[in-house]
Amino acid sequence: MDYLKIVLVILISYLFGSVPWALVIGKVFYHKDIRTEGSGNLGASNAGRVLGKPAAVAVTVLDALKAFFSMLIAHYIAPGTEIYAGLASCFGHCFPVFAQFRGGKAVATSFGFFLGIALLITGNIFMQFLLPVISFFVILYLTKTVSISSICAILIEAVASFFSGCDLSVSISLLILWCFVTYRHKDNIKRIMNGTENKIKWMGGQNGTR
Repeated sequence: MDYLKIVLVILISYLFGSVPWALVIGKVFYHKDIRTEGSGNLGASNAGRVLGKPAAVAVTVLDALKAFFSMLIAHYIAPGTEIYAGLASCFGHCFPVFAQFRGGKAVATSFGFFLGIALLITGNIFMQFLLPVISFFVILYLTKTVSISSICAILIEAVASFFSGCDLSVSISLLILWCFVTYRHKDNIKRIMNGTENKIKWMGGQNGTR
């Protein structure tokens, strides 16, 4: 494989991932910098808390598309590098060059990664995309906690990939992604353990998520 193309794919995907949609939408449409409100996180949860549900939906979709389009570009310019593209986009979302390397936690971007795997690599839309989506909402309904739902849904996808005929490189990349996303949620995990993690409002919780 051409290593120059791999480097190019990783660089392009990192830059795609670095686009801070929560920050852009907040400043352009709401004249707010969400880094200074709520949890300060540049993700959909904090966008929803600070800016409202429409903004949260927009940020979720756009953040997911960052990974998917990165993988789509990789698929055409350097087939076989889609996994590198997806991971680089997730990394860029967490450490964006366009926002002083202060980004989100790569949950929505991870689901864009799953969609890319389903459509561009395995062709299994249920196992690689619908399963984690369904798992996320079921766990969210039960726990009313976005952080728990996110970590568990990505873990379910990573484990399932080992039993669904995926190439080993895909399964390993998903396991790496789960470890990375879990690490990014380390503060949430501390709050979960001491019982102070916030719940979502729209499923009966008392407060917004961090």
